[in-house]
Amino acid sequence: MLGQYFYHEILRKTVIGFGTLFNGIEIRHDADDGGEMSRMKVPLAYGPMQKFLARIEQQPTVQGRPAITLPRMSFEMTNLNYDPSRKASITQTFKAGTTSDMKKVFMPVPYNVGFMLSIATKLNDDMLQIMEQILPYFQPGLNITLNLISSINEKRDIPIILESINMSDDYEGTFDNRRAMITTMQFSAKVYLFGAVADSPDGLIKKVNVDYFTDTNRVVAKREQRYSATPRATKDYNDDNTNALNKALAAEQTLLSVNSAANFSVDDYITISGENMQIRSIAGNEITVYRGVDGTNVIDHANGSTIDIISGSRDASLPLTGDDALIASGDDFGFNEMSSFFEDFKTYSPSQGKDV
Repeated sequence: MLGQYFYHEILRKTVIGFGTLFNGIEIRHDADDGGEMSRMKVPLAYGPMQKFLARIEQQPTVQGRPAITLPRMSFEMTNLNYDPSRKASITQTFKAGTTSDMKKVFMPVPYNVGFMLSIATKLNDDMLQIMEQILPYFQPGLNITLNLISSINEKRDIPIILESINMSDDYEGTFDNRRAMITTMQFSAKVYLFGAVADSPDGLIKKVNVDYFTDTNRVVAKREQRYSATPRATKDYNDDNTNALNKALAAEQTLLSVNSAANFSVDDYITISGENMQIRSIAGNEITVYRGVDGTNVIDHANGSTIDIISGSRDASLPLTGDDALIASGDDFGFNEMSSFFEDFKTYSPSQGKDV
């Protein structure tokens, strides 16, 4: 556990994403005739505003660098807090990556990252211009999309919440000192921190067994029935192009005609132009099907439309094969189900993978 090196740069990406939100703000000044007198992009830097205010007080010299001018914005990360309201099971895992490079990832841990955005201006109108370009976007939150882990392309929307606004007008010091109007805005970013990513999908849950006993007393009760379930693909991942229609198929029809039904079997799942079907019976080269299974829409299909088999073992006691083994992370899926009946005292051991 601890001591295994990994660095996904999630916090760094969050800091960069937050700063990028305010990187294009401008202020403009109009002349008396209504024309534009000046235009300025407001500088933005990472760091505490106190440091920039101290630099502003420095007077420019012929040899030295000129003083920092106003207006100016700065931001910094101020705190990091665990968010129990978004908690997920810490031992739960999910499959991520591509179909050819699946990896196991533990569920992320939710944290709120606090940010403070500071705005310093010399003129009141400059402050109002900057604030009006920021506040309408936060109601009170704004989502940004970050690729949290590049190796598995894990992209998530991160809400940036505006928590509070504090405005002050600095008149301290003598009349010779520069005036600085300062507004600070407190934000929180709801991020997720991931642990190490396993190099293989080993350990992912691919099968569920539920045993039913004849009594609540497991010592004397006999195992009566086992229900097994494995994931079943609802789309064709390997694009096998098994066959094609040799007649048009209307939405109300359940009998489709193919050139050869040799590669089809009863109970197979097939897909034609996004509509899933299940084979009820086969007679020669004519196939009777259930239409619109897996929640797909029943539509008309033209002559020559490609037929793909959604392949896989439909026996929940066997390992995943075909399209079932290629289900991508985040995709919907169905279930292969099987019931078995027993009259013994055995119990399935997940660690040994057998009845004991």
